[in-house]
Amino acid sequence: MTYTPTPDQQVAEYLYKTDLPGLWFVEHKKFSDERGFYAELSRIPEIEELIGQSFTIKQMNLSYSQQYVTRGFHAENWNKLITCITGTCLAVLADIRPNSPTFKTTQQFLLGDGADCLNGSLFVSAGIANSLCVLEGSANYLYAVDQLYAERDTSGDVAISLFDKDLNVAWPIQTEKMILSERDQSAITLREKYSEAFSE
Repeated sequence: MTYTPTPDQQVAEYLYKTDLPGLWFVEHKKFSDERGFYAELSRIPEIEELIGQSFTIKQMNLSYSQQYVTRGFHAENWNKLITCITGTCLAVLADIRPNSPTFKTTQQFLLGDGADCLNGSLFVSAGIANSLCVLEGSANYLYAVDQLYAERDTSGDVAISLFDKDLNVAWPIQTEKMILSERDQSAITLREKYSEAFSE
């Protein structure tokens, strides 16, 4: 089931908590008329107040994906603000932090400009892995990060299998239709990466 923000999840104007600590839904402030629309995607000072730390954008990235392209699960040692500008994609976020109380928990969001898509962005804290599966059209996926790619601490870079049984995601398209990178095809499982978290 995909995420829908509710009043009890609201923590500030346009900001909502989710099931994963450090993952926030940022509702867009949108104004429409006969010409089109104007939208505030986020207000950084309010995000900083929410997370209790600075979020200084150092790099903005844009990925373009054709229909059925599926990317993830990817986590890095940086915080990011992600927005699907065009297309319709299912974004599945996974807590792959072994010391987190919600380790192995996932949450799904329908993002983009489709009729049923959420009107908002996601703030993703370091260590939470994200994925996207393009369901309709092509998707432009914008993400702002608080480290330069060339200077980031790569020790936090992790790619976990989209088909990890412990994450157990029911993808809405058939596996054979997915367009995957070599990295994602060969990604390891949580048990392979964090075997100590499963030893009991």
